[in-house]
Amino acid sequence: MRPAAVVVRGGRMTEVLPEDAPVDARPGHPLEEHQIAAGHVLLPGLVDSHVHVNEPGRTEWEGFASATRAAALGGVTTIVDMPLNSIPATTTVDALEVKRASARGRVAVDVGFWGGAVPASLGSLDTLQDAGVFGFKCFTAPSGVDEFPHLDADQLRAAIEEVARIDGLLIVHAEDPEHLVPHDALGPRYADFLETRPAEAERSAIARVIDGARATGARVHVLHLSDAGALPMIRAAKDDGVAITVETCPHYLAFEAAAIPDGATAFKCCPPIRDDRNRDALWDGLLDGTIDMVVSDHSPSTADLKVDDWGLAWGGIAGLQVGFRAVWTEASRRGLTLDRILPAFTTGPAMLLGTADRGRIAPGALAHLAVFDPDAIETIEVAALAHRNQVSAFAGLEARGRVVETILRGRRIASADAGVTAVEGELIARA
Repeated sequence: MRPAAVVVRGGRMTEVLPEDAPVDARPGHPLEEHQIAAGHVLLPGLVDSHVHVNEPGRTEWEGFASATRAAALGGVTTIVDMPLNSIPATTTVDALEVKRASARGRVAVDVGFWGGAVPASLGSLDTLQDAGVFGFKCFTAPSGVDEFPHLDADQLRAAIEEVARIDGLLIVHAEDPEHLVPHDALGPRYADFLETRPAEAERSAIARVIDGARATGARVHVLHLSDAGALPMIRAAKDDGVAITVETCPHYLAFEAAAIPDGATAFKCCPPIRDDRNRDALWDGLLDGTIDMVVSDHSPSTADLKVDDWGLAWGGIAGLQVGFRAVWTEASRRGLTLDRILPAFTTGPAMLLGTADRGRIAPGALAHLAVFDPDAIETIEVAALAHRNQVSAFAGLEARGRVVETILRGRRIASADAGVTAVEGELIARA
């Protein structure tokens, strides 16, 4: 993050030079200068590998146009869409093509796709992989939507063995249903909901994932870790050479259970936001490198599904546009510098996807960039967010930092003042 000049040609960075270094124009190609204001920082475009776009089928919850606008305004230049909660779920090549048709020509940033590992798709994951999905998502507990059933213990092991055979990647919502407490209505108290999804549910499922990866050599990834108590076993597995990575999310780093008001079900997610001591331990895991990345798990819904009963409300937090700022706000409070958190939003998810030309400022990388004012202070107003439904746990947060503009392949596509000014995203696939 030292002052530098970045030269872009053909949508890629060709040179990264000291500030004020001379740059030679090519014949017939005059230079266009783009100045960054004093105090602002040039960042690599953020990569968010965990976004529920929900189109088609539940497009009233979100859609490719609205989700990618929100991404652009948050400095995110690449997203990867989860295989649910759309209808159809992305568990077949035909469903993947429906998704791509829905997105084509309508995305402000680059968009890739995950496939789904459900009982019916086991044994044929290679067809989806050949079609370009980046890997396969599965649940070890009910997903919340009927069209995406979870895998039991034997099916999970079969999925791990299959991705090992095809050199794929299995990404896992890891909660063991044997440790979850069945419930219907719970009332307005967050503590009552938290008791239904104890930390043991995550630890048990993660241990099973580690055992499968250790036995088969498969690449596995733990989604949205909320229980910091699982970090020692993940660290030990990594040290043993198990091919495992793990993510957490902005809401687990920015919020803690005791501060969640009664009935504030915009904060409901699974696994849940836990206590402040757990949050501190997640931060430790991020800073020591056990946690590889921070991604949004942007999972919006219509406002009517966020009723004030924790048992009945839809579980999912909308944070695609503001997650980076929320984490930077908390990092600043903890006395951390921007460079301590930036890799978790850039090179971390880019490495998971195998897209080494994203998330970095270096010759040869795509000119996906964001201009960031790290010292701006702004209260997040939910009505000003670009995603389709103005419901978010981040509403009212006094956030530090502001994304001033976002650049895709060297062209400005969004700014804080003008909004999204260009729709130039591309659909991307596994190499």
